Amino acid sequence: MSTAPTPPIDLTEPRRLHVVGVGGPGMSAIAIVLAEMGHDVSGSDIRERSVLDRVRAAGVDVHVGHSRELVHERDAITWSTAIPARNIERDEADKVGVLSMHRSGMLAAICARAKSLAVAGTHGKTSTTSMLMLMLSEAGVRPSFVIGGDVTDMGTGAQWTGAEWLVVEADESDGTHLQLPLYGTILTNVEVDHLDHYGTFEAIVEGFDRYLDQVDGPKVLCIDDPTTASLAAKHSCITYGTSADADFRAIDIVAGEGSFTFSVLCRGERLGSVSLPLRGVHNVRNATGALAMAVTIGLSFDVAAAALAKFGGVARRFDVRGVDGGATLVDDYAHLPSEIGAVLAAARQSGDGWNRVVAVFQPNRFNRIVTMWPDYHSAFVDADVVVLTEIYASGTAPIPGITGKLLVNAVLDAHPRARVVWMPKRIDLVEFLAGELREGDVCISMGCGDIASLPDEVQTRRSERRLRAT
Repeated sequence: MSTAPTPPIDLTEPRRLHVVGVGGPGMSAIAIVLAEMGHDVSGSDIRERSVLDRVRAAGVDVHVGHSRELVHERDAITWSTAIPARNIERDEADKVGVLSMHRSGMLAAICARAKSLAVAGTHGKTSTTSMLMLMLSEAGVRPSFVIGGDVTDMGTGAQWTGAEWLVVEADESDGTHLQLPLYGTILTNVEVDHLDHYGTFEAIVEGFDRYLDQVDGPKVLCIDDPTTASLAAKHSCITYGTSADADFRAIDIVAGEGSFTFSVLCRGERLGSVSLPLRGVHNVRNATGALAMAVTIGLSFDVAAAALAKFGGVARRFDVRGVDGGATLVDDYAHLPSEIGAVLAAARQSGDGWNRVVAVFQPNRFNRIVTMWPDYHSAFVDADVVVLTEIYASGTAPIPGITGKLLVNAVLDAHPRARVVWMPKRIDLVEFLAGELREGDVCISMGCGDIASLPDEVQTRRSERRLRAT
């Protein structure tokens, strides 16, 4: 049994800390938790963002713009993979001898302050982490948490309570998950992503193998995913899913009006039933995984199920942004083929009675699409109309010949009769959707770039068209 690396800083004593790129979703969460721990925290970002108001409210001294002076008289600075080595604050820290660490090191130091439960996996992490955190809250445990998205029920994605438990989302994109000292973990699935960091799928699997080897406490893995099933057998894990041989199995799954009911068996014994106000069988699996961990660490099934019945969801996970002229507009973070397929299947099978599913997808990162574009060929089979946009760079450099049109070709090669629309320009995309959507449609815009604002843009344009017609 190997162990996780020792965190590079001890946070049991008050520290003077600086967060570079504090407006990023992961970094803002870390800054908030550090401030709530009682540390003297400052942060910087290149531009003003709405999240910075929340960071300031937590007591972080936020600066817009980077400056060398900001790292002076700090005990340590932390930064994410998005912050290059040439950043002047990182450079200054190195010059003056201030401890400089990747965000994984600071998150590891936070995890070392509590009994930490992590949720890892290619997708489903944020929702599952949120569910588990709310189960502990329902039980009166008041866990601290660091989550990659805002939990609707809490209005934030991070909080430090000082209680025994910490629930954390373990990100594999840059190897952060391998640095965390953990008591237990849930592993949702293992699929192809972040090949710019790992190189091969085999390396991704090997990373999760080492990750599980570092966890001494309960390891709860989804047996419905073939890779995690293989890892579960190797590491003698607790399993969950819909498969007959799962230790915690969801059965009698019934969808209706944007929700699910199902029952849970634990090694053949019925624990009880669950009412889940979310769409998609993938969320039934996520809920079952969170339930499995909750019961394993001693929570009552009834308490955990009660938390799920009140679950308000997570920002950008099937987020209904409005209904306009009888057309429902939804925003979702899905950006990998299996995620997209799950979201569209959720819409098709939700029981909401939608006539048409209109899928809009903005591919993300040139270095992801260069290797993965063929894998999107059947991601949209549950959509009646597929609208594809240009790639959102997310800080990656363009690659000759790599455009969103590759996904158009992949879908049409596999499904020649599919209605696929190529809309590389945002103004044309908004105009097309404003005219295309009709009563009974659900339009789901997906991706992790600036596509999040599309539902608002479409509703504004439809209002303008109505005004012009009167």
